[in-house]
Amino acid sequence: MHAFDVLGDPVRRRILELLADGERTAGAVGAVVQAEFGISQPGVSAHLRVLRDAGFATVRPQGARRLYAVSAEPLREIDTWLERFRQYWTPHLAALETELARGRRDRRTGEPTKRSKESR
Repeated sequence: MHAFDVLGDPVRRRILELLADGERTAGAVGAVVQAEFGISQPGVSAHLRVLRDAGFATVRPQGARRLYAVSAEPLREIDTWLERFRQYWTPHLAALETELARGRRDRRTGEPTKRSKESR
């Protein structure tokens, strides 16, 4: 299964978001996903299996529990693939960062921003 097919599912994306915060038991993942998406525990297990089989998640037993964690390698591959598209958003984000810094500076110094000067 292609990485974007795996990540195309909102349940699997949510599971990865949960795992990005650190290892979680299958039960802890299941409780959140069941509450948010209304799917059964076997459904959650199927999504965990897809993530594991595609290499996005690892699992390790701890007693009777199974602990899941994010596996970084497939995410690095996606990041590499996205590199060629960064040109479309990086300049915009840099411009936004500049404007935010300018606004913070103007609030600190008490000077009106360029935009508020223009609206007068």
